Formats: sequence, C-alpha cells, structure tokens
Amino acid sequence: MKKWFYLLLVTCIFIACEPENNKTELEVTIPEELPSDLEELRSLLSSAKQAEKKIENFTKELESKIDKLDTSVIKRVSVTAIHTQKDDFKSYAEIQSSVQADASIMASSETGGRLIDMKWEEGQTIRKGDIVGRVDLEAIDKQKAELEKRLELATTAYQRQKRLWDQNIGSEMQYLQAKNNMESLQKTIETIDFQKTKQYVYSPASGVIDRVLVKQGEMAGPGSPILMIMNTNQVKVVAGVPEKYLKNVKKGDWVTVKFPSLEEEKKARVSLIGRTVHPSNRTFEVEVTLSNPGGILKPNLLAMMMINDEIVKDAILVPEELIRKDVIGNAYVFVVEKAEDGDLAKRVMITTGSSFEGNVIVEDGLKGDELIIEKGGRELSDGQAIDVAISKEEEQKNNG
Repeated sequence: MKKWFYLLLVTCIFIACEPENNKTELEVTIPEELPSDLEELRSLLSSAKQAEKKIENFTKELESKIDKLDTSVIKRVSVTAIHTQKDDFKSYAEIQSSVQADASIMASSETGGRLIDMKWEEGQTIRKGDIVGRVDLEAIDKQKAELEKRLELATTAYQRQKRLWDQNIGSEMQYLQAKNNMESLQKTIETIDFQKTKQYVYSPASGVIDRVLVKQGEMAGPGSPILMIMNTNQVKVVAGVPEKYLKNVKKGDWVTVKFPSLEEEKKARVSLIGRTVHPSNRTFEVEVTLSNPGGILKPNLLAMMMINDEIVKDAILVPEELIRKDVIGNAYVFVVEKAEDGDLAKRVMITTGSSFEGNVIVEDGLKGDELIIEKGGRELSDGQAIDVAISKEEEQKNNG
C-alpha cells in the first residue's frame, strides 16, 4: 500500500507542475542533474499502470466465475445412523473359578495283605466294577491247610465219641466237646473261604484315578484306600466371590460359566453358597454343578463365573464407540436433526452411567428416540449438512 501511495504522490506532483495551457501530454523540464532518476520513475509508472490493468482484468474474470457458481448446492457428508434403544441393562462381574470333581471315592481292600496285580496309574479312566488289584492271601491258604488237618482229627474224634455215646459208653461231656471242636473248625474254615473271596479289589464307581495310594507290592490294610477315584461325569465350578457381591447372588440363581481355554460357556444354577466369609481374602464360596458328558471339563480347569451385579430397567443404551469427548472431557454424541434444506448433524452433550460389553447407559441428554450418527461422524461439526443411511446391522436386526 505504501508503494501505491508514493506513486500517486509523485504523479500528483507532476500534474501540479503542468503549464496553464492544459496540455494533454505531461511535459516536464528535466534538470540535467536528474535524468537517470526520472527515467527510472517513468519506468515504474509504466509498470504500475500495466499491473493495475492486469488486476482489473483478473478481478472481472473472478467475479464472472463466482457469478456462474450454483450457491444452492451444499456439500453434504455421507453418514450412517442407528436408533437409540431402550432396554434392560445388565452388567456382570467376572470371578475367576476352577473346575473340581463332584465327588472323590476310595477303592479299598476289605482284607489285609500284600497288593499284587495292580497296574493302574494316575489319570487313567476306570469303570465301576473293574478289578483294581488282588491281595496276596498266601498266609490264609496255609492257615486253611492247617485247619483242614485239625478238622480231620476233630472229625475222627467226634465220630468215635458218637459211636461210644450211641452204645451208652463214655460221658456226655466228652461227646459234646468232640462235636463242638469239629464244628468250630468247620466254621473257621468257612470264614477263611469267605475271606478268600475278598482278595480282589473292585472299583466302586466310574471316574478318573486322581491318586494311587498303595502301589503294587506294598501292604494294604483292611479298609485302607488303594485308589482315589474322581467322578467326572458331573463336576462343580467353585469360585471365591468378594463379599461385596453377597447381595447379588443367591442359591438357585442362573449364572454363566465361561471356559477360556475351551472357548465354551455354559449356563447353570447356583447349587451352593458358602455360609462363611474367608477372613484372609474376604470372599465366600459359590458352587455351580455341571454335567460333564465325555469328561471334557477337567478338574482344576480355569473358568470364569459371571455374576450379575447391576440391573437397570428401560435404560437408554448407546454403543461406547459412538461417544466422543471434548477437550475438557465432556461426553457428547452426534444425532440427526431434520431441517428444511435436509438433515444436519447436531452435537448433543450427554451424561453417561454404567457400561458393560460395549454398551453405555445415557442418564441425561437423550430421550431414546434419536438417530445417532454411527459411521462417517469423526470429522463432523455441529450443524454439518449430512446424507443419512440406516446402518446395515440395524436393518438386519429390524428385519430379523
């Protein structure tokens, strides 16, 4: 601007120096000492006139182009939108738990002796009635042989005493003692024969061998366990639940149990709630009984028990990914607003509540009948013109 001002000032000075006869051409008497400066001035004035002419022509051309523009066309951003939904909100606490055998059963020997023919190992599956092993009853066999010899003598003595008694010879006491001695030995041999039927140890139930308590060649006492068998046809999932959830879980409630390593989940009812709170970790025990066909659920398998800790009826739910925050942390969403010239994006400030699995409760700011902009809303501004399409996921949900 200063350059143009100086050029205009010089021009006015030259015009002021014109003679009174109003000549049409600018005539200036050039002092001999300033020829080069005036020549440069003439060159600058000529360049300024040319630049002014170019600016004038460019301005006219630009105005012509602007006049040709259709100002009625507004650039719109394509977006998809979903309807807000009112539904019951449920959130769950994930409690780490483990699978345990529903029952542990002992396979025991009814008689004492050295265990032989025992080939079972831990982890093997055993069926009810399978032979666990055999108790060596060699000592009983020898005892029986000795008793049988004594029985032969006792039988002979009894027969002689009986013949004498039948002839009224001898005393009755001698006869009765001989008879009692023979019968006592017979009963003892019968007891030994019965004991020999107990030399085989059978599995009392089907399951998986958890522990081998007596190995082959070791002594097994009467009634002492040889194998510990876990019944895995039915298992229980046991969780130590923090005491703050004590009011949220009751016996008979439905819970979901997830098995991360198997990528499976099962629903079942709570079968048992512990009566005490553990003083060291402030938890109480919760058990869920599950059927286990095929033995897929192994004892000590990691599980996650889902316990419902909050329920909100008719809550306005919004996907968490659609909620944005401004520079000071206030939450907002973009909703579709109807206007005369088309749809607009409107920013609505909201107050959020609890969240679970990607859904957030909107406590304030929405009524539940809005269209929330889903895709294409990252670069939107408040009042932005938009073209709206319902998301394919919502269309499928509505059609279904």
